[in-house]
Amino acid sequence: MRRLLLSSLLLLAACGQAQQESGSSSSPAAAPTPTAAEMQALVAQLPAPYNQADYQDGRRVFAQCRSCHTTAEGGGNRVGPNLHGVIGRRVGTAPGFTYSQPVANAGFTWDAAHLDHWIENPQADIPGTRMGFAGLRDADQRRDVIAYLMVETAH
Repeated sequence: MRRLLLSSLLLLAACGQAQQESGSSSSPAAAPTPTAAEMQALVAQLPAPYNQADYQDGRRVFAQCRSCHTTAEGGGNRVGPNLHGVIGRRVGTAPGFTYSQPVANAGFTWDAAHLDHWIENPQADIPGTRMGFAGLRDADQRRDVIAYLMVETAH
């Protein structure tokens, strides 16, 4: 699934690159940012129920997470770890981030179901976590955020 998402993202990035004119600089043009419709098309390729998510809503809801988390590959850690590649990563193992003991000892790998429980109420999911986020109670918003993360943080 991640390879399909990555391939799709790379294809989208390559689609709009400007053709170089002969005799011009050999450096490639910057890839255009995918449109909202292109990102929604990637969401439609996700497994159910995430294929029914609203990418823009996930992006909007994730805004409250951006003060603590980055999503870009190679992005730095903030108060919380960088989330690039979070799905499929063992909990408590983001490079360069120091986790609370309860999170470091949780012993599972992040998948959509774990993210759903975590985002709903981090303190109930892993008691003793330092994450101060109170949780996101709305199931549709959690689905949208998880789909957003699936697309934004894929390898």
